[in-house]
Amino acid sequence: ADCRYTCHQECLSLIQLDCRQPSQCQSQLSPESTLLPPCSQNVTQTVEEEKPEPPTIQEIKQRIEKYNAKVTNCLLMKLNDDGTYTGFIKVHLKLRRPVTVPAGIRPQSIYDALKEVNLADMTDKRTSFYLPLDAIKQLHISSTTTVSEVIQGLLKKFMVVDNPQKFALFKEMRKDGQVLFQKLPLTECPLYLRLLAGPDTDVLSFVLKENETGEVEWDAFSIPELQNFLMILDKEEKDKIQQVQRKYEKFKQRLQQTLKEARGKPG
Repeated sequence: ADCRYTCHQECLSLIQLDCRQPSQCQSQLSPESTLLPPCSQNVTQTVEEEKPEPPTIQEIKQRIEKYNAKVTNCLLMKLNDDGTYTGFIKVHLKLRRPVTVPAGIRPQSIYDALKEVNLADMTDKRTSFYLPLDAIKQLHISSTTTVSEVIQGLLKKFMVVDNPQKFALFKEMRKDGQVLFQKLPLTECPLYLRLLAGPDTDVLSFVLKENETGEVEWDAFSIPELQNFLMILDKEEKDKIQQVQRKYEKFKQRLQQTLKEARGKPG
């Protein structure tokens, strides 16, 4: 209630906040508790924001006409009868880590694209390589296409078999001589953002990056929060050690059994 600290339900038993001001939330907290109904609901209500009203078809039509008037190439937006519209976006690939792709697969042909053949399913062999830095991929999408679908579409075009959750789509903006990045939610529609910003990529551009950048500002966390992070990491480390020990213990038992059965046999 005081610091607005939130956590997963399964992590609640690990939380040890050093609250200076006792509150109703702390009095309700117990080791057996998994939920804090009154406090968690209040926090949710304060975080929620009112979503703007969706534009009307007439407003969309006016925006598309204004957008197409600024286009210097053939990448125009087209309004459909049902109010949806289609257009093009360019996505810059700025991946710092290698991606996993099928090994020994030929490039996708026009026939494969029309038949929606997934070449990645044709072999279990995998290899890794770095995509060219700052490569640009152009996509033709709809106003209903979400960020999640854009990421999956990009990975499919490059035959990347990594989990889509490893990647995130950012919008890149320039303001006062600075380059700003903002991670887009998976339910956001990039074409609508493109329509609002106009066709100028210097105003707005889309960038595909790793979902975990590793650039964590630890100074922004309090001491109790950092201590909780250490507790969770220690627990995960112990669980991983136990998994490895159990794995090699089973392997040791099978190896000893095999050696026992092989004793006395010729060869």
